[in-house]
Amino acid sequence: MKIIIVGFGNMGKTYANSFISSRFILQNDIFVLTRSKKETDLGIPEANFLENPTAKIGLYDIIILAVKPQDFSDLALRIAPFINQNQIVLSVMAGVTIETLKSKLGCSKIVRSMPNIPTQIGKGMTVFTASNQVDRKELFIIQNLINTTGKSIYVENEKLIDAATAISGSGPAYVFYFMNSMIKAASKLGFTQSEAELLVNQTFMGAVDLQNSSALSNEEWIKKVASKGGTTEQALLVFENNLVENFIIEAVFAANNRAIELGS
Repeated sequence: MKIIIVGFGNMGKTYANSFISSRFILQNDIFVLTRSKKETDLGIPEANFLENPTAKIGLYDIIILAVKPQDFSDLALRIAPFINQNQIVLSVMAGVTIETLKSKLGCSKIVRSMPNIPTQIGKGMTVFTASNQVDRKELFIIQNLINTTGKSIYVENEKLIDAATAISGSGPAYVFYFMNSMIKAASKLGFTQSEAELLVNQTFMGAVDLQNSSALSNEEWIKKVASKGGTTEQALLVFENNLVENFIIEAVFAANNRAIELGS
C-alpha cells in the first residue's frame, strides 16, 4: 500500500511519523507533496518528495489531505486532474464537507476526519466518517491508519464531525485554559511557578488516570472527593453559583457553530 501526504506541516509529519513508528507503512511507501523544503529526517527517501502535482498522484492507494482548509480550493484545481476513482482520499481539513471534496476533486471515495493535537504523541482522538463508496474493508484500513496516532470513533452522521471539532478538536485548549487558571491560583497562594505547574500537571494526569481505571462516573468521583462541608464543596459551590457548567456548554456550542460556518 502506497500513501501520499499532501501538505507536510504538523499534521502531515505526525501521520508520517506515526505510520513509520508503528511499522504500518514503510518509509519507501510514503510520498509527500509539499511546497516547503524537503525533509528526510523520518527516513522517507528524498525521491519521494514532490514539489508540484504530477500524474504520479494517481499511482497511490490513499491520498491524505493535510493542508489548511483555506488552501483547499487552489490545491483541488492542481491535483484533481490526476486523481482516479479507485483512490481513497482522507481529509483532515476542518469544515470541508464530503460533498465539497467530491465536487472539487472529482472522486467518490472520501473519508473526512477530525484529529486533535495529541496525535503528535500518539495520544490523539480522531472522529471520522466516510462516503458510501468506501467499503468496509477500506474503512477498516483507514481506521487502522488513524489509530497509529491514538484512538478513533467512526460516525455515520457527518454533522458530528463539526461537533467533534468543538469537543475533541478544540478540547485540549479548554483543558490548558483550566490548567493555566489553576496554576495562576496556586502562584497567588504562594507556590513558585515550577511548583504550581507540577501541582496542577500531576493533578490532571492523576485524575484522568484514576477515572480511566474505574467504572465510576465523573459525578460519582466528584462526590468521593467533595465531602460534606469540606474544602472541595466550597470550590464547587463557586462553580455552580457562577454557572461555570453552562458557560462551558455555551463555549462548546460556539465552537461547533464556528465549525459549521467554516464549512459553508
